[in-house]
Parts: sequence; C-alpha cells; structure tokens
Amino acid sequence: MNWITNYMRPRINSIFSRREMPENLWTKCDDCGSMLFHRELKENLNVCTSCGHHLHIAPRDRFKALFDGGAFSEVTVPAPKPDPLHFRDQKRYPDRMKAAQKATGEKEAMLVATGEIGRTSIVAAAQDFSFMAGSMGMYVGNAIIKAAEEAVKLKRPLILFSAAGGARMQEGILSLMQMPRTTVAVQMLKEAGLPYIVVLTHPTTGGVTASYAMLGDVQIAEPGALICFAGPRVIEQTIREKLPEGFQRAEYLLDHGMLDRVTPRPQLRDELISITRMLLGLSPAVAGDLPAPDPSELSDAKTPDTAEEPPEAEPQAKPAK
Repeated sequence: MNWITNYMRPRINSIFSRREMPENLWTKCDDCGSMLFHRELKENLNVCTSCGHHLHIAPRDRFKALFDGGAFSEVTVPAPKPDPLHFRDQKRYPDRMKAAQKATGEKEAMLVATGEIGRTSIVAAAQDFSFMAGSMGMYVGNAIIKAAEEAVKLKRPLILFSAAGGARMQEGILSLMQMPRTTVAVQMLKEAGLPYIVVLTHPTTGGVTASYAMLGDVQIAEPGALICFAGPRVIEQTIREKLPEGFQRAEYLLDHGMLDRVTPRPQLRDELISITRMLLGLSPAVAGDLPAPDPSELSDAKTPDTAEEPPEAEPQAKPAK
C-alpha cells in the first residue's frame, strides 16, 4: 500500500481543489442592494425582505402562488405564423426567439391558465417581461383573445397580469394590430357580463398600456410599478419641463385616479379573491375559502330540529306548613 498515493495525494487535492457552489443562491435587490437568499426570496414571492422592492416573478411562479394549492391547467394558445416580415436587426428574429425560449423555458411572452382562487373558478393570463421584454406580438394578441374566449365559454372572470415594454418591433404593423384585437376581446367579456381585473406590474408601457392593460373593471398595481405610454425621459424632452417626483409610478397614478388599488404581492391573492367574489355576487371570501366539511361529521351532527331537548327539572317539594 502506497501511503503517499492513497492518502496524502487525495488530502492535498481536496485542500487545493475549488469547491463548486451554485451561482444562483443569492440575488441582489435592484433597489436597496441587499443580498437575498434564494429560499427566503421565493417564500416572499420575489419581494425584497429588506425594502419591499418587487423583483421580477415568472408567470408560472406567479400562478403557483395565485391558484389554490398551486394547481392550474395551461390553456393552449394558437400559434401565429413565425417571422412574417423576415425581420433582421443585429440578429435574425427567429434567433432572438430561440434565445428567449432557452433563457425562460417558455414558448412565448404570455401564459394563459384556468384554475381556482378561494374556490372560485377563473381564467388568468400573465406576461413574462423576461421574454423579449414581454413585448406584445401576434402570439400575445392570440393569447388574450383565447383567454377571453375561454372565460366567456366557461362563464368565468378573467384576471390579467401585465408586464411589457410595448409592441414587438420585429413584427411591425402586425404587432400594433394587436391593440384593437385585444380591445375587442375585452369587449367580449363586458358584453358577457364577466369581470375583467387587471394587475399592472413593473413595467407596463407602450401599446400594452394603451389597450388591454387599462380596460379592466378593477385596476390594481404592484407597488412602484412603472405604468405609462411614453417614458418620462421622452416626455421631458418633448415638453421641455421637469416632471413631478414619482411621475408614472403606481402610487402617483393611484393618487390621480388612474388606479383603484396598489397592493403588495404577498397580499394580492387575498385581495383578488375578495374582489372576484364580490363582483360575482358570491359570499365573502373568508367563508368561501373554508374547507369542505367531512360528510361523516355532517351525519353525526344534530340539527336544531332533531337535537335532544334538555331534560326538564324535577319539581321541588313544597315545604310543609
């Protein structure tokens, strides 16, 4: 037995070998710079535990936090013709699509699903800003139309989470055409008498803001979300004036009547349950979210009509005179 080969060399290699560590254990907050451990960040729905800044959250993670038990069924969206304009800038449009699909694991910039929140059936749609800035192209237009059709068919409310930089320039006029298409889809919901609730997340800009994102029956936003058509820098250069502090942020829009609520992400599910049930004329969310009683308990329980009456008190003997 060679002592140097079998014992000392492995010890030396273990000392000098580089210990491999996953690279995504910590995330730096964009606002306060705090380092956030991935488990704590996930438990807090990608909201900074130090300053409350809302970081990006993927549609699937959002749906897992939204739907009861994290269970939902994805709705298939009709696929449009790929690269209709044969667009090319620094890269070909199909190459950009492949890169975005590889980075996000998603087919496109919007996910549509059905499920229950607080035991209330809904249809939900969410944009993914990580996928080409959540830009609105033909697929996103098809997704919103499909979500509206599904809601009308199933007679369910539609909840939409917006996050986009605007229309997708690689699809040109075809992307701008999605503005009237999605507006017509929203009108389908209104004609059917179904609630349409919009949650505006950071950022919601451009043609998305000018169409389906601002047409909700109830408009909710996450704290600090940028909500605008043109950005503040463009407006300042155009009107040659300094804009107010916090201009186009969710809190500013709430103060000026453009929004109904600004709700932190951890409280959003409960608020959506309450608003949805209220618009549908259902019982309060607290009562509606109670677990179903066990049938055996119901059979054993005595109703007021069949409950045994308490025994009458025995008459007391009158004292002798």
